[in-house]
Amino acid sequence: MTPTALVTGASRGLGGALTDALVRRGWRVVADARDADRLATAVAALPRPDLVTAVPGDVAGPAHRAALAAAVGDRLDLLVANASDLGPTPLPRLADLPVAAFERVLAVNTVAPLALLQLVLPALERAGGRVLLVSSDAAVEAYPGWGGYGASKAALDQLAAVLAVELPALRIHAVDPGDMATDMHRAADPDATGLPDPRSVVPALLQLVDGDLPSGRYRAADLTVGAEAAR
Repeated sequence: MTPTALVTGASRGLGGALTDALVRRGWRVVADARDADRLATAVAALPRPDLVTAVPGDVAGPAHRAALAAAVGDRLDLLVANASDLGPTPLPRLADLPVAAFERVLAVNTVAPLALLQLVLPALERAGGRVLLVSSDAAVEAYPGWGGYGASKAALDQLAAVLAVELPALRIHAVDPGDMATDMHRAADPDATGLPDPRSVVPALLQLVDGDLPSGRYRAADLTVGAEAAR
């Protein structure tokens, strides 16, 4: 049976790189992104675009989440909640962050992953599936300007921890991919240079997909180091 993944934020960055890797393995992928044209272009460039069901839309919207769940079908082997909202840039102090902007960040980064999981939970349980909730080091470190985004990811970490206790038949992972050369990071820090390509993080994520690691929070850097040490 062909395994199925649902990947949000799949048109670029880490989501795009992971989608490419899964398709190369023969997975069927339901791919989401806000920009329909960008998503269509990304899917067309994949080695097997026929394996991808593109569902463009805003993951914060209930109707769009329902469309994603419908596209998944009866079984889901992997849910990857990767879509994120950084908030306004240049990054303001937390004391100056508009409340409406913070609510939007929470809606995309925290509420949407839980709401989407609730919709696809029966399909995940049928497959004994896995969930990857993409977190950040900003969830555990106090970086100036990153307060809203970091708070949303800290809440996501806690959701992952509680879901892992409540759903022991599934693997629930929060994963910190580390700094990467992505559009989001460039928006936050236009002067950042020398950051790793998101594709370099994919092997760490695949360890969580393939392996037997218990539910929990992981840093991609630690997973990569562990894989190299085991060679």
